[in-house]
Amino acid sequence: QVQLVESGGGLVQAGGSLRLSCAASGRTFRFYAMGWFRQAPGKAREFVAGISQSGGSTKYADSVKGRFTISRDNAKNTLYLQMNSLKPEDTAVYYCAAGDSIQRVVAGNSDWGQGTQVTVSS
Repeated sequence: QVQLVESGGGLVQAGGSLRLSCAASGRTFRFYAMGWFRQAPGKAREFVAGISQSGGSTKYADSVKGRFTISRDNAKNTLYLQMNSLKPEDTAVYYCAAGDSIQRVVAGNSDWGQGTQVTVSS
């Protein structure tokens, strides 16, 4: 299994921005489709964004479209999530995911990191 480590979470006021990072171990990062999920206390895990191996295809949840941008740097084995115009309802633990295709990542057929907490205050 690929090892994934998320970072970049924190406390931010509504309307602010954060950039999350996910560092992947090993030398096969470019062969994985990647994504971000989030989970708030008492709620189900929610798909946020996905990206294909080359970065040529992306998918977003309607709730974040236009505010969040997923990207990857295969040379650095790193996935990113730029989050702008943050809202209190974005508060959750954010998890990095890796799978065989973007479709399988969106479906939750993926490995997971440990998560990073994002808290948006109003």
